[in-house]
Amino acid sequence: MVSSSHEAMHRIFQEDPGIFARTFERLGIPFTEPVAVSLLPTDLTEIKPLERRLDTLLQVETADGGSYLLAVEAQGRKDPDKHSSWAYYLSYLYAKYRLPPLLLIVCQDEATAQWATIPFHLGTPMWRTLTLRPLVLGPHNVPIVADVASAAEDIPVAVFSVLTHSRHPQADTMLRALSGALRKADPDTADLFKELTELGLGTSPAAAIWRDLMAIPTSFFRSETAEKVREEGRVQSRAEDTLTVLEKRGLSVSGEVRERILGCTDAEVVRRWFDLAITVECAEDVFGDE
Repeated sequence: MVSSSHEAMHRIFQEDPGIFARTFERLGIPFTEPVAVSLLPTDLTEIKPLERRLDTLLQVETADGGSYLLAVEAQGRKDPDKHSSWAYYLSYLYAKYRLPPLLLIVCQDEATAQWATIPFHLGTPMWRTLTLRPLVLGPHNVPIVADVASAAEDIPVAVFSVLTHSRHPQADTMLRALSGALRKADPDTADLFKELTELGLGTSPAAAIWRDLMAIPTSFFRSETAEKVREEGRVQSRAEDTLTVLEKRGLSVSGEVRERILGCTDAEVVRRWFDLAITVECAEDVFGDE
């Protein structure tokens, strides 16, 4: 059965395919940053009743006019049968799309990642007909993102780093850095990667840490702009309450007074007017000596 962590490990490349190029750039293997990416069908089944499916398949367009296929497979354990499947995937993709295919294996276990890194040869010892050399990302080579500034600079990479190193002793620090970065993100980005992180951590011990961090009120995951909008809404609401108090007390409120109160954006000033509205003898007195 496919686990939630398996799903998150490859799905994150659907959300931000650029993780692939940015991560390998840090490892000294340069790939051109994508300028356009298309999500392709993952069904590689032939006419015969033999079902074969990739986890994620992307068509990547680069700035130099090039194009290639990126097949992403999340691998949870060593499985010798996978070599033949991966070789089939690449041959089939090239035959179908006539584009160079790259196979990326993503792992949360270092032993599995090291196993997947070893080239697989088809043929005899005298003549190797085909050599399978997947790109592999795992705990052995994915950078640890353990501070808020680095996490905020590239949230998708920070999430992928957290998922890859979910069993690392620094997982707690990494999760706190990610939560701090999400605080600065826009609401949609925060919600998306908060959910993806929870999905990817599955039942690991780090998942409990993440759930505790997420128990912080939702306002934690809101940008400065969003908070400013909410503050403006609170000021507007208090201004309307001020007018309501004056009218309920039977005081005459001129158009000029109404316009001035509703037009104020200073929370402290509006709060003072509201307090005065309870005791003043005429509406104009809420402004005091201003």
